[in-house]
Amino acid sequence: MKRLALYFTGPHEVCVEQETLPSPAAGEVLVQTLVSAISAGTERLIYRGQMPTNLCVDETIPALTGQVGYPLKYGYSAVGRIIALGREVSPEWEGRTVFAFQPHASHFVSPVAELLCVPAGLTAEEAALLPIMETGVNFLMDGQPLIGEQVAVFGQGVVGLLTTALLARLPLAVLVTLDPYALRRKKSLALGAHDSLDPGAAETATQLATLLQKDSPYAGADLIYELSGNPEALEQAIEVSGFNGRVVVGSCYGQNGVKLNLGGRFHRSRIRLISSQVSTIAAECRARFSKTRRLQIAWQMLQQLRPAQLITHRFPVSQAAQAYALLDRDAAAAIQVILTYDRY
Repeated sequence: MKRLALYFTGPHEVCVEQETLPSPAAGEVLVQTLVSAISAGTERLIYRGQMPTNLCVDETIPALTGQVGYPLKYGYSAVGRIIALGREVSPEWEGRTVFAFQPHASHFVSPVAELLCVPAGLTAEEAALLPIMETGVNFLMDGQPLIGEQVAVFGQGVVGLLTTALLARLPLAVLVTLDPYALRRKKSLALGAHDSLDPGAAETATQLATLLQKDSPYAGADLIYELSGNPEALEQAIEVSGFNGRVVVGSCYGQNGVKLNLGGRFHRSRIRLISSQVSTIAAECRARFSKTRRLQIAWQMLQQLRPAQLITHRFPVSQAAQAYALLDRDAAAAIQVILTYDRY
């Protein structure tokens, strides 16, 4: 059987190739992809040639093996329908709509043990945002927001927006977000942020200080999330932190270096930098939380928040090069981009 598969072949180079797909072996199924979601932050780094080359692609996803380098298959948000069964697979699997951590391709073969059944009532597009919602859930687990805290979120791409939507469900004193693009700030307010500011505007520093109670004993943010992917935003995040504030770094900067001034109030204010990565669960949570439990929460949040509103563009997989060019050159217009596979 033939399939179409997406490859990153070099900086700013994407191609879609036809290749032979093996038949499903025992315990495996053949899935026809309906949609796959582009993870803009990570995939834009790959597209630009800015990913670190001394790392495995992803040690926690069986479909993403080997070292980072071109040519590279990537993607981890595929939703499709099972169209053929291998030996020893129960007939009840045929026809099911499933989620898989698989690269962008029109079809794929997978062990049934690595598939997640899409809950009733969720569309394929909503289900494709499962890893992004899981990332947002993980950010809350790592940041541990408390009642009445003042929280700031830098970056309102889709992961920042979903994190904001989760935070907005908590009784926070202040939830302020920052993003340079007006469309994202508008979505942020709709999802529950109390205010959303342009980090590059001249008046933002004053507005942010006022929102974070500059004249009170509790001035500054208790908790900050840096999710912008912009290395310069990390120093801004530290600057708005209050005494003993927590800065959760969820951005992947790739080969883009981060320069920080830690010689001022950083130490005296006892500011904590917390690295966050969805591949693992923080040690303090592992006794009661597993990846399975975290995924269950992410499914529930997808059903409650219905994030299809964040999808701004849909491209047939044959036009994938146009999708990545859009994300690279016109981030102001795009939030979540989806690849579709209707013809294949």
